[in-house]
Amino acid sequence: MGESIDLIKYVDTNFEGPSLLPNDADKKKFFEELLSRIDQFAGLVFTTFRGDLTTEAGTAFDRLEHALTKYDGPFLLGDEFSLADITFIPLVERFQIYLSEVFKYDITAGRPKVAAWIEAVNKIDAYKQTKKADPKEIVTLYKMMFSAKQ
Repeated sequence: MGESIDLIKYVDTNFEGPSLLPNDADKKKFFEELLSRIDQFAGLVFTTFRGDLTTEAGTAFDRLEHALTKYDGPFLLGDEFSLADITFIPLVERFQIYLSEVFKYDITAGRPKVAAWIEAVNKIDAYKQTKKADPKEIVTLYKMMFSAKQ
């Protein structure tokens, strides 16, 4: 994940167009805090993949719900889609598919901010174009990855 984040930051810094990070210092600081926790977020969800409990995934998505309450707007840093959203949404999208299929676990249940965030991101044409993975392939891949480690 680290390389992907570095590439996104590189593109944001070195190519023309609107920045993917706001100028607001508080939001930049919050973005860095979010980034520092992405491995922990993924680790909690992957722990669930290795077992049959959704406790760890629930904790991860509760934290995401809480993060989405910091600013007004549907995105992690408020009204504007940002690097924070780009960093988290591919993971969340894949986790949502797998947890729903394998554990019958709805990551949005009781988490209205997460549900609204996913809905808002899915309305962005540029993001929709990246969603080419077949959900069945995601489930098969994760089943192979995590059944081998049990």
